[in-house]
Amino acid sequence: MKIQIINGPNLNLLGKREPDIYGNSSFESYFAHLQQEYPECELSYFQSNHEGAIIDKLHEVGFYTDGVVLNAGAYTHTSIAIHDAIKAITTPVLEVHISNIHAREEFRHKSIIAPACQGSMVGLGLLGYDLAIDFFVKRLKTK
Repeated sequence: MKIQIINGPNLNLLGKREPDIYGNSSFESYFAHLQQEYPECELSYFQSNHEGAIIDKLHEVGFYTDGVVLNAGAYTHTSIAIHDAIKAITTPVLEVHISNIHAREEFRHKSIIAPACQGSMVGLGLLGYDLAIDFFVKRLKTK
């Protein structure tokens, strides 16, 4: 099973950026945990602060992987282009947000990408990534 994790802008600063919201762990260290937790999965990780690079990665992996876990960061609230890229691919995408976007500033309450995704996990911290991977693993077992 191949699962691609894509993180958007500023998520390269996890562990340093607003630790009261995002925690003290870098995503790289958490990714190592995910690889240990899901040895049956071929997990890949990509992070970019650039909208076009995220779209390019979706296009690249969106027809052969079993699932995409996407934390689009602030592009969640602004990017029609990422929404359209998700709709253009055949691989299912799950939206993940470490913080509860509905409990933050009002401009963060609406996700433009959510309608294009199969589902969303918000406010569960880094555990949201585990839950998204669990979903894909269980989904494939029932197919």
